[in-house]
Amino acid sequence: MHIAVVGLSHRTAPVEVREKLSIAEQAMDKAFKTLKDNEEVLEVSILSTCNRLEIYTLVRHPEKGVLAIKEFLGDYSGLEEEELFPHLFVHNQKDAVAHLMKVAAGLDSLVLGEGQILSQVKKMLRLGQEHHSIGPILNRLLTQSVSTGKRVRSETNLGTGAVSISSAAVELAQLKLGQSLGKDQLVTLNSEQVAVVGAGKMSRLLLQHLQSKGCSELVLINRTRERAESLASAFPDLKVECRLLEDLDRCLCSSSLVFTSTASDRPIIDASRLTHLKLNNHLRLIDIGVPRNIDADVSSVEGVDAHDVDDLQEVVSRNQEARQKIALEAEILLKEEGRIFLEWWESLEAVPTINMLRANLEAIRSEELQKALSRMGPDFSARERKVVEALSKGIINKILHTPVTQLRAPQSRSERQEALRVVENLFDLDDLSNGK
Repeated sequence: MHIAVVGLSHRTAPVEVREKLSIAEQAMDKAFKTLKDNEEVLEVSILSTCNRLEIYTLVRHPEKGVLAIKEFLGDYSGLEEEELFPHLFVHNQKDAVAHLMKVAAGLDSLVLGEGQILSQVKKMLRLGQEHHSIGPILNRLLTQSVSTGKRVRSETNLGTGAVSISSAAVELAQLKLGQSLGKDQLVTLNSEQVAVVGAGKMSRLLLQHLQSKGCSELVLINRTRERAESLASAFPDLKVECRLLEDLDRCLCSSSLVFTSTASDRPIIDASRLTHLKLNNHLRLIDIGVPRNIDADVSSVEGVDAHDVDDLQEVVSRNQEARQKIALEAEILLKEEGRIFLEWWESLEAVPTINMLRANLEAIRSEELQKALSRMGPDFSARERKVVEALSKGIINKILHTPVTQLRAPQSRSERQEALRVVENLFDLDDLSNGK
């Protein structure tokens, strides 16, 4: 058995590739079924966010298993091998474990230390459990990665003041507005006519950061009014006008700054739409959706500037240096957590031998107990029989405790294998496993 992760992220692929590999909620069932049906895949779960798609697996054979995952990604995306494979990364065994720990801690995020990724790793664990696609190995790994992410945030300052994709998008708007005014600095957004399209988690964070950066009123556009009004109610000090998606054109005409974050699998704003509108202001569009909500062709429209998630790097790099030192502290914790998991994983090599040893001693115990009970005669009560049986089981457990503990203890693989051979020879466990 072999642990592997295959995927791509903002570090390896542009948004136009990542959006083709974004697996929506409604497509998860099919994706899991396809992956589980592959004979090379023993356990699997999927991490799908706006900046990454990663598939964590336990496979039978390293090369065949990884190739199976790559082929699945090719089929799902519709991309040719030469278009997709150069953007994919593969991590195996200890490197796969280290990568997941780093992801859960927020050290591999576009925004270093961002908090949302931890909830997304929790979701990956939940999805694997709900689809019955993870067993003891991945369940242990994903559960430990969640606890590691929590530990990093509680024992270091990495999570303190950490920014999110949404806050980076607001900061990008401030930066671009300042540049348009001839200033290389962030400026307040109190003079902007702001609209937010979408009412999900990312939009909630957008509203929070817009309010903190000087925005006092905005238009919130969503497919359903109920969800928009529910989100607006969480910001009583922010004047929010809720509108339906069919009012998008009117809002585009009256806005100067528009953020989009919807679950749409295709662009909702493109050049064709904008050219038919009479825009009242210079329009700046900032799209943090993946797949993209705004088509790349809008940049050809006069009076329109558009940015997507890949453009956030401009503001992220301004904040990154100060957080690098804290990240180094977090790396120490990650190495410790990775070592703990790998020691547990390697100790599983001893399980078959331990099970055979336990079965061997249990068979001896049961046989000798029956002989003793038969000699005691009918006057031996049921209660006394239970006491004697419990005594025999206790003796076996005491005898097994030290060798089992030693076989599971952290040690080199060669040392463990030598110890396993000694135990198997002493107790003739090879003959037992062969049915002799």
